[in-house]
Amino acid sequence: MYGFNGDFRTKPIVSLRGASKKEAKEALLQRNHEERKRREESRRKVQSALKIQSFVRGCLRRNQLRQEARSQFDVCIRQLQKKNVNGDSLVLLLKKLLFFYKQKCDGNRLVAFCQILLKHQAVYFKLLPVNYHSWLFDTKRLLLLCVRYVGDPQFSMLPVAMPLRILEVFTDVNIYIKEVSLTANTVSSVTVGCTSDMVERTSSDFMKLFTCQIFQYLIKNNYYEHLRELLHCRVPPVIEPSANPPTPLANTIFDMIMRPLNSNIDLGRSTAFRRLALFSLCNSLLRPAFTEQIAHFILPALCDKSTEFPVVELFESLLPTDLMDMNQECHISQIEVETSPWLLYSVLSFGKPIVSQLDTKSLQTYLHIIKVLLPSLPSISDKYSNDEDDDSDDEIMITETGGFTTLPALREKCLNLLNTEEHIASILKISGEQSSIQLLTDLCVLCHQLIVRHRQHVPRTKLLYKLALDSKFLRQLWFSLVSLSAISTIGSSTPLIQLLSRGIKLSFEDVERIVTMLSVFCSLFGHALLSVHDKEFHANQTGYSLMPFNLPELVNMSLILRDACLGMIELALPESHVGLGENYSKAMASIGRIHTSYAPDQVAQWMHVFKVASHLVKQLHSRDIRKTFCPADHWLAKHIHILDDKVMSVSRQSRIANYSNVGRLRFLQSHMAMDDDGPPLSVQEARKLTILAELPFVIPFTERVLILHDLIKQDKNEFQGDMSRYLSGHSIDTTIRRDFIYEDAYDRLRPENEPSLKKRMRVVIRNAQGLNEAGIDGGGIFREFLAQLLKTAFDPNRGFFKTTTDQMLYPNAQAVLLHEDYKKHYYFMGRMLGKALYENMLVEIPFASFFLSKILTRHTGDVDIHHLASLDPLMYKNLLYLRDYDGDVSSLYLNFVVTDSQMGETQNHELIAGGKDIAVTNNNRLDYIYKMADYRLNKQIRPHIMAFREGMSEVINLEWLRMFDHHELQVLISGASIPIDIDDLKHNTNYSGGYNNEHPVIVSFWKIVSSLTEAQLSALLKFVTSCSRPPLLGFKELVPKFCVHYGGAEERLPTASTCMNLLKLPEFKSEEIMREKLVYAIESDAGFELS
Repeated sequence: MYGFNGDFRTKPIVSLRGASKKEAKEALLQRNHEERKRREESRRKVQSALKIQSFVRGCLRRNQLRQEARSQFDVCIRQLQKKNVNGDSLVLLLKKLLFFYKQKCDGNRLVAFCQILLKHQAVYFKLLPVNYHSWLFDTKRLLLLCVRYVGDPQFSMLPVAMPLRILEVFTDVNIYIKEVSLTANTVSSVTVGCTSDMVERTSSDFMKLFTCQIFQYLIKNNYYEHLRELLHCRVPPVIEPSANPPTPLANTIFDMIMRPLNSNIDLGRSTAFRRLALFSLCNSLLRPAFTEQIAHFILPALCDKSTEFPVVELFESLLPTDLMDMNQECHISQIEVETSPWLLYSVLSFGKPIVSQLDTKSLQTYLHIIKVLLPSLPSISDKYSNDEDDDSDDEIMITETGGFTTLPALREKCLNLLNTEEHIASILKISGEQSSIQLLTDLCVLCHQLIVRHRQHVPRTKLLYKLALDSKFLRQLWFSLVSLSAISTIGSSTPLIQLLSRGIKLSFEDVERIVTMLSVFCSLFGHALLSVHDKEFHANQTGYSLMPFNLPELVNMSLILRDACLGMIELALPESHVGLGENYSKAMASIGRIHTSYAPDQVAQWMHVFKVASHLVKQLHSRDIRKTFCPADHWLAKHIHILDDKVMSVSRQSRIANYSNVGRLRFLQSHMAMDDDGPPLSVQEARKLTILAELPFVIPFTERVLILHDLIKQDKNEFQGDMSRYLSGHSIDTTIRRDFIYEDAYDRLRPENEPSLKKRMRVVIRNAQGLNEAGIDGGGIFREFLAQLLKTAFDPNRGFFKTTTDQMLYPNAQAVLLHEDYKKHYYFMGRMLGKALYENMLVEIPFASFFLSKILTRHTGDVDIHHLASLDPLMYKNLLYLRDYDGDVSSLYLNFVVTDSQMGETQNHELIAGGKDIAVTNNNRLDYIYKMADYRLNKQIRPHIMAFREGMSEVINLEWLRMFDHHELQVLISGASIPIDIDDLKHNTNYSGGYNNEHPVIVSFWKIVSSLTEAQLSALLKFVTSCSRPPLLGFKELVPKFCVHYGGAEERLPTASTCMNLLKLPEFKSEEIMREKLVYAIESDAGFELS
């Protein structure tokens, strides 16, 4: 064929290489890569084989040479035992030993050489000036072999006298001084290459430095660890602690322990060497778990005064180098040695004999070390107690034990040492000075560990008790606490307590600074307040030892602590800020200002600090209730509004009423507690419920009353609502005889017959003739019945209650003698009083303040000594006199016995076991005072209170009542002693029988009412409603409404039906006659008989 290029046919292409295969580029490159890898792998195998062969040949050759050296060494040893020894032969023999020595097979050769060396030590010492460096190098290695030999457990059955003697000889500076004589020229010749200060030293100083170099080498190679093994293997266990060595070998070992510390010379490097020696001693001997030899011999010997152990240097060696200057403010909480409880016990044992002699700086160092080591001491439980209701009375008592075999025994010993008089006096001394923030922080961390981790109750721990009564320390601690500040990102300084009050999350460093200090202050000052009488509290001076602050300072303190507690609640229940994204949080966290979460131990710390801080705020509030020292509305937090429609919505009331964990502060949870009936509570709801449970007094009283009524209303819907009418037994119907109102009510309404009193109750009352009184109970008859029942039940003549000197009611301790089943009666009376509160009914029954306080408390219902004034003012006065008595208390001839008069018989009760034989003295009078007050206030009537509270809680939730203090609870029961608002009464009055608000009789009636005195108004209110006090929230709350009904002709007197709050007012023609007969009726106190 022709082509376009003019060719007739195409030329064939002939390939001379044969048939070709097409291979992709990637495959070609991969194949070349694999071939290179195979070639490289082959080269590595060859090189590795050469190295292994070389190593094996080297090992075999070295073993061969060592074996030849052993044979030569054995021959030389036998020869040297038969002829005189010169220095060259000793050096040659030593070098051979150092070359081939193996611990497992050459121990006998080491012992044989040590025996020869001891015989010819003078010859060997003469070689030192000849070749100083070589002699020192060989000697250090020899001594190290001896140390390892004597400390090896496998040689525990072989003699160690020779190697141990070598250690004694060649580490004794006195032998060096005696055996080696160095002239100035010799010193210069042997110090070639050394520093100039070494050359200028005398021969004696040079030998000391020489010995230090040997010890430095040995210590860096576990010198003290080997001595510990030698002690454990060769010295028998010691039964009792003693500073005297049990055996000569023990004495030698102790001397070798102390020898590096006795090799002190006046050189700059001496401090570093001694620091190394002390550090190694602590790390090897005192930090690991004690053996009997160390616990009962080494440690007592080191603590003995004759030993002159450098305790202060030991303390300084434990600190990091940058913490040596304790005057500098820093927050490093580490030491050089790993912490352990045995090291803590050693430090406390060292400190006890000399702590009173330490200067301020050394004492600060000592306190800092204890603070760092104390967390290593095992606590009672692995975790902090997360229950803020947990009482401190669960403290484990400390008792003396003799052994160190268990950590609990060691813990008890450490706590006992810390509470010795020597430690307490020294800590009080340094705390009384103008201490730095760092010192106060260390002391607070120490106290915080004792209180929180080890559950040490303040009055039972001497150290905590003394600090709680130290006014100067408490003042300094408080003002240091409020002075703590943080630098913000813009450079401004803000007090940490203020940041906490605002609910701003603190950095870890700031938390460490404030939490322990705030916790310890609240714990100690809270205990101190228990010992301060109200008169001393209001003395407005700081000179008294038990009252560190004056009233203006206390007012400011209460405000700061209140806000801090509210801020902690915000921290515990944080709101989610959508606008703050993750990038912003990470950016702020990078500069240390915001942290995403708290560690579990920090959560526990927050829990504890909230518990003690809120408790202190409650104590101050209780003082203010008894005798006011704060301004009006001081305790109210105006920025908190509980009755927010969004929070306290009606649809959520039933769930909030059943929310059982309102008092549980849970920090930094990702979600709120779930409820069985719906979604979790919102942050705002949980915050406000927590405030109501922990700090209810920051909310106005009227708001809390409204909340209580709402809670009761929601609860009533279940038992008295419309749906309950369709259930069987939805109401309680009973018939009561008026003359036996208590007996019939107790029989018919006890739990066996009526398990629940929350139901609607209808009562039929029978008169003395046995006839039912007229009327159908629409609620009024029941209210009259309940008022009469409570009045009868709490009548002191019945025997269940007694009156104080100011005619206030409290349980009668002797009721147990009057009624065998007295607890059931108190349970019944508690139910009926709870029913009155449940039905929002006021009854004028005056209870003693201590009794109401016991109802509101948790657990056993115990109250403190300050409530004794409301029970027995005379006894309270006498106990205060005893507390302040300046003379010898034993001259009063008191003992721990209380005398009671029961049914005309005198009986003695011991306050403590064997109390009749224990005299009250100046030392135990405080204990006597508290035991006596506790008996009168708590123990004597505890069964009565528990039964009464149990019955009351069956009807109304006591947690709801704990929103109020004892004064407010009395107001809930009996109403407030406030002027009657006539306009409010008039606005909430109904009229019937032809009367209306414009009727002339009604106009005259209100004109007369407006002219009545306050006492007459109260009498009118009692005449109509059976209660002389107005409802808490106004007459709109009165059920049924106040009503004026037509009462017939003017010849009759005004009468009333208290069950219906109904005033039957005759149609008087004259205002004067109406006034005369109305005043006569309300002041005659005839009451129901006029109806």
